[in-house]
Amino acid sequence: MNFFKIREDNISTVIIFSSMFIISMLVLSISYFFISKQYAILDREIKDTRENFIDAKKREIKREVDSVVEYIKYKKSLKNYDEKNLKNEVKDWVREIKFGDDRGNYIFIYKIINYRGGKRFAKMILNPNRTDLEGKYISDDYKDEDGKEFRKIFLKDIRKKGYSFVTYMYKKPQTYNIRPKISYFKLFKDWNWVIAAGTYLDNIDTNIAQKQEALKRKMTLDITSSIVIFLFFSLIANIFAIILGKQIDKFFKEYNSEIRQKSTQLEELNDTLEKRVKQEVKKRAEQERLLIEKSKFIALGEMISNIAHQWRQPLSELSAIILNIKFRYMMNKLDSDIMAQKSKEAEKLLDYMSNTIDDFRNFFMPDKNKKVFNLKDSIQSVLNIIGKTIANQNIDLNIDIPKNIQILGYKNEFEQVVLNILSNAKDALINSDIKNPNINISIFEDRNSVYIHIDDNGGGIKIEPIEKIFEPYVSTKEESNGTGIGLYMSKIIIEKNMQGVLRAKNLKNGARFEIVLKI
Repeated sequence: MNFFKIREDNISTVIIFSSMFIISMLVLSISYFFISKQYAILDREIKDTRENFIDAKKREIKREVDSVVEYIKYKKSLKNYDEKNLKNEVKDWVREIKFGDDRGNYIFIYKIINYRGGKRFAKMILNPNRTDLEGKYISDDYKDEDGKEFRKIFLKDIRKKGYSFVTYMYKKPQTYNIRPKISYFKLFKDWNWVIAAGTYLDNIDTNIAQKQEALKRKMTLDITSSIVIFLFFSLIANIFAIILGKQIDKFFKEYNSEIRQKSTQLEELNDTLEKRVKQEVKKRAEQERLLIEKSKFIALGEMISNIAHQWRQPLSELSAIILNIKFRYMMNKLDSDIMAQKSKEAEKLLDYMSNTIDDFRNFFMPDKNKKVFNLKDSIQSVLNIIGKTIANQNIDLNIDIPKNIQILGYKNEFEQVVLNILSNAKDALINSDIKNPNINISIFEDRNSVYIHIDDNGGGIKIEPIEKIFEPYVSTKEESNGTGIGLYMSKIIIEKNMQGVLRAKNLKNGARFEIVLKI
């Protein structure tokens, strides 16, 4: 047992003997497999020999029968055709036909009386082997030595396809021996004749035995040659294993010396590694903090810009109301009714501006609990924030949203995702200087899910692979205009917080962001 325990001082010896054992077992396994395969090949070739022998016999008897049928058809096509004389001529000719290796095969003819069979289903017209049956009615109940009703078999095939191959036992000519025979029966419909020829298969075993003996001699030679070759290569492989083992032993000695040297260096490195890792982690955390702060300031700037767009029109209207009041006062036309009317208009504008502040404050307030919300209302809230900004850039915004699609999730976080995608689309359209820029928002649903498509014609996403845009710190904007974490956070919100899917793809003229959520 101690020999097989791998130690530093015996590793080369273990490798050598292990290699020799593995190689020897491999050679034995290959030899066993090869010999087994050879026997399988022998069996298959014997089977193929039997099948080829029978196929050759079938072709032989079919050729003889087909030649008789073709001769009758040719004679019938002649102008001086006489059916009675032709039948006699055919019978005289067929009676003399002998074929096969021993010229012992012959052709016989039935005339079908009843295609359904029976005791008088046919009359024997010609049979050189059984002249005693000629002119007599025959029955389909006849059985050969093995009890096979071969006449019923060939009659069934004749009715179905006009010909038949049948194997059965029958008396061999000039003997009393019953031997296996295969016959081919073919119907000549015009005369209701079945012209048939058979050949005996009793010499198939002799042919197969000869073939088997030749194959065995060849197989023995192949196996002997293979074993010699396997042993030779086994010897070469074992010698190579011994040489390799010695080289490995030398390598390990040199390697151990090098390892001891590296270990000393590694111990010195470990002393300073922890300090260096802490410094790198602290540096990375600081970089991430700065990026997040930068992202917050950019988001704050965008929010202030959107508020300015939202307030610009009501401020203009409020200024006009003040000027109107001032003008009427100077003209002494400012009565209590006008003052009340203008005050109400100003209050309405101030309420709108106050509600805008509430909308922005609620938008950036994080959700703590999931709730059911209406998709159309939620996207409309986003458009209340960024819609004016998009319109001021002459971007055509098309919306196709069904009214009553309800989603369970975090409403404010979902709106932040939509706002981020719309903001990116707006920036892409501005930077690409596209004529007739447009953004299309469409929503459709199936049985289980709702699909939100936000498309633009800004030329598409240039980053490859496109999935890379969802990685942190990857941005399509200029370095000063983006942090590269907007889409990363959007993907986390949709896929982790709301168990949905957020993906992007390029269309013909632009990009599409698809959000898939469960209904």
